[in-house]
Amino acid sequence: MTDDRLPLAELLAKAGDGDFLRSVAEAVLQMLMEADVEGLIGAGRHERTGERLNYRNGFRDRTLDTRLGALQLRIPKLRQGSYFPPFLEPRKTSEKALVAVIQEAWIGGVSTRRVDDLVQAMGLTGISKSTVSKLCKDIDERVSAFLDRPLSGEWPYLWLDATYLRQREGGRIVSVAAIIAVACDAEGRREIVGLHIGPSEAETFWAAFLKSLVKRGLKGVKLVVSDAHEGLKAAIARVLGATWQRCRVHWMRNALAHVGKAQQSMASAALRQAFLQPDQESARQTWRHVADQLRPRWPKLGKLMDDSEDDVLAYMAFPAQHRTKLHSVNTLERLNKEVKRRADVVGIFPSEGSIIRLIGAVLLEANDEWQMQHRYMGVEAMGEMLNPPPTNETLQLPPKAA
Repeated sequence: MTDDRLPLAELLAKAGDGDFLRSVAEAVLQMLMEADVEGLIGAGRHERTGERLNYRNGFRDRTLDTRLGALQLRIPKLRQGSYFPPFLEPRKTSEKALVAVIQEAWIGGVSTRRVDDLVQAMGLTGISKSTVSKLCKDIDERVSAFLDRPLSGEWPYLWLDATYLRQREGGRIVSVAAIIAVACDAEGRREIVGLHIGPSEAETFWAAFLKSLVKRGLKGVKLVVSDAHEGLKAAIARVLGATWQRCRVHWMRNALAHVGKAQQSMASAALRQAFLQPDQESARQTWRHVADQLRPRWPKLGKLMDDSEDDVLAYMAFPAQHRTKLHSVNTLERLNKEVKRRADVVGIFPSEGSIIRLIGAVLLEANDEWQMQHRYMGVEAMGEMLNPPPTNETLQLPPKAA
């Protein structure tokens, strides 16, 4: 306890009267963070112990605005994972990004009345372009560093999902696709690995995005999960050489659209029989059997099942422990809701850069939260998939003795 009090006492002795309370607050918060990190690591600073779980890795500076003024804090960094103090607001970056985008739209004269009302409510009347530019520059640098960071190791699973936003372009409003990419590495940890904005979903659009991920280090992809976007399947095969899994949830909606509402519950129960099978071969047999049963009454549904069998059941070839998270893009559901919530506030984005600024900030914070959670997938099943045991054909048996 004495060691904890001495630095605080020394700091207060050096502080002037005007900075007394601010110095106290900074010192106390710094001590709280050090105590938190010590608990996470399992060892004090410079302490040697066999119970150590992690190591310190320097600090990152953070300003905390309070009634006492701006507090200058040094947030400890960890060698593995990340630490974020609970008393700080984790969504501060995305809130800044939202304010910056609204300001940019307002200054550019392209905002709607709703945005004007938001600006007035935020007390931003008379905001200058230089102020907006400074705020945007700080956010853009952090978002760009996150979205362009190098990727290392293997990433067996990749999820892709598109969110459509409205953007003002050349005096008209156009719909653009914001593609979010999430991947799971060989250690079972999930990360947001990319964001791409484009005017369409043609093969060239998808290929350009996938090539940018490969250029940053994405490799070892075995399965890509997404909805049935035009051109994506061909781009996956050409750029990644991976298997494509069509989102099962979206496929079910498309399938049931061929069935009357009164019969949808019955048809849905029949279709799900294939998904309950223990392996891919059993799932395929059940799939074809169900298709033949439903075909006489709903021929379009039968044809859809014939055409999409390989794509909808691709995930069944992977470890059973992983399948619940591989058959759809539902892993991105909460993330997409947060993206939509922020985008709906803006309504119409003034530029592509403003989309990347806001959505990128939301993704950055979500990724930080993910790194503090448990592994997304079991590492044992991941190891068995990436390093399968040798089969009889691959074993070289010694020759029999004469």
